[in-house]
Amino acid sequence: MVTTIAVRVKPGSSRTRVGGRHEGVFGPALVIAVMAPPVDGKATEAVRVALAAALDLPARDVALHKGATGRDKLFTVDCPGPGEAAAVAARAAALRDA
Repeated sequence: MVTTIAVRVKPGSSRTRVGGRHEGVFGPALVIAVMAPPVDGKATEAVRVALAAALDLPARDVALHKGATGRDKLFTVDCPGPGEAAAVAARAAALRDA
């Protein structure tokens, strides 16, 4: 099962933070601020790792699906089953809407 999560990236932040809501091009998005600069995919990789950590998943289960060069991105999360996919979606929504 694959779950898709919309993310709004804030690169060059003073610290890494996961939480908040942004009405982005892919719909309501989870805001992730990272210290990495938006150069050569460094911010995207930092966001991928931060998202995995926030969802309590291994980073290998999170992949960029769309938005490599923009601040609005879609990530896919590989889940072993429908129950896990629903739990991941609920955790992401809780972080986004908190």
